[in-house]
Amino acid sequence: MMIVTVTALVVMIVEATHRTKPIITSYVSLAGLVIAALFAVSNLAGEGQSFGEMVRHGGYANFFGTLFCVVAIMTVILSRDYFEQQKYHRGEFYILLLFTTVGMMLIASANDLIILFLGIELMSVCLYVLAGFIRTKERANEAALKYFLLGAFSTGFLLYGIALIYGAVGTTNLLMIQNLFAVVSNNPLFVIGAGLLIIGLAFKVGAVPFHMWVPDVYEGAPTTVTAFMSTGVKAAAFAAFITVFIRTFDFLGGRVNELIALLAAASMILGNIVAIAQTNIKRMLAYSSIAHAGYMLSGIAAGTLDGQVGVMFYLVAYTLMNFGAFAIVSFVERKDDKNLLLDDYIGLSRQQPFLAFLMAVFMFALAGVPPFAGFFGKYYVFFAAIKSQMTWLAIIGVLASLVSAYYYLRVVVLMYFREGHADVVSKPSRTALAVVVVCAVAVLVLGLFPSFIIQVAQRFF
Repeated sequence: MMIVTVTALVVMIVEATHRTKPIITSYVSLAGLVIAALFAVSNLAGEGQSFGEMVRHGGYANFFGTLFCVVAIMTVILSRDYFEQQKYHRGEFYILLLFTTVGMMLIASANDLIILFLGIELMSVCLYVLAGFIRTKERANEAALKYFLLGAFSTGFLLYGIALIYGAVGTTNLLMIQNLFAVVSNNPLFVIGAGLLIIGLAFKVGAVPFHMWVPDVYEGAPTTVTAFMSTGVKAAAFAAFITVFIRTFDFLGGRVNELIALLAAASMILGNIVAIAQTNIKRMLAYSSIAHAGYMLSGIAAGTLDGQVGVMFYLVAYTLMNFGAFAIVSFVERKDDKNLLLDDYIGLSRQQPFLAFLMAVFMFALAGVPPFAGFFGKYYVFFAAIKSQMTWLAIIGVLASLVSAYYYLRVVVLMYFREGHADVVSKPSRTALAVVVVCAVAVLVLGLFPSFIIQVAQRFF
């Protein structure tokens, strides 16, 4: 976390001195993120606390820290080409991206509700700007404004929930709250506070009925920002969910977990059904993202270690397959939001066979088709729900997955089985294409060897 923070400060100085050369800023950002990722991996073993037991390090925190750094690295690589194509390459983008990553790492490292709040706000404020980064686009401005207004509204719920929990327990330290949980779990003030926390975090993951911002923001934001938001930011929000509602609170079998289960069911149903009607691929993937939030909330609702591990595996798999899908969208997209309709993918296999193949891989993975990682992600969270006596939630999840197969496979049908000629003129750089290939290979490898992530989770935390 400190490495990424220092990198962000260095990048600010580099940007001030080399304002006309954003490529230098991107290289410095990349170097800092790679070093941070290596440090995170090397310190996985052994969890501990720092700064007056307010911040966790090692194990769980480093697992997510590694994931966030990897997502940020991929975003930096893709954004260079994307913003050059959009004629809007600015060094400020990388500064905002780095500070967003610091906020995400704070969330995963939080051992105190105040640190959790600071992490969420640091992440959110940077995202409000990133969503409207291309200021010349009306849709980008609309996306930023909607995200800001609704985000500020949700922050009120989150902070008031923290205040009520503090009023009931007398502390914001998560370890102390965990130790006192049995005493305060039936306190109405504490339960209401937990409910308000659910509202605040449900907004961040885009769960129904707090999903209104998702399709508009995902469509209006620059595509590489959308890729970052839909993967890394969602992972950070779920890291907060796990920290609070599995690792700290133990409402197992109670009304709070039932409330989370209802949010999960609503997200799976609405996300998948509305996605069918979309003609814009970014909006389709946005509603798909709402549905996937529902799948992962099934693991949170389970409230067990199985649920935690299942959600963590799902987050890794979802990050790889969704980032890869949005990366392909950024390759196909042209200036002024052209080539974003589903019909623009008709015949893509004949003009860009490799891109079409990679897109097909990600669509099958998102649909949950074996042997890709998406299948085992759903298996683990539904299995956790069944073990927690929520079989009805798993059944809804399986049926919702069947519905999702329609709109994912529709993209494959358009690319391979419809007559037409896709208008794709830009060719991605080798580094950008390498990122997508790595995502595709990782999705397949995790599908063939899913126990790898499970073993990491069980060994280190």
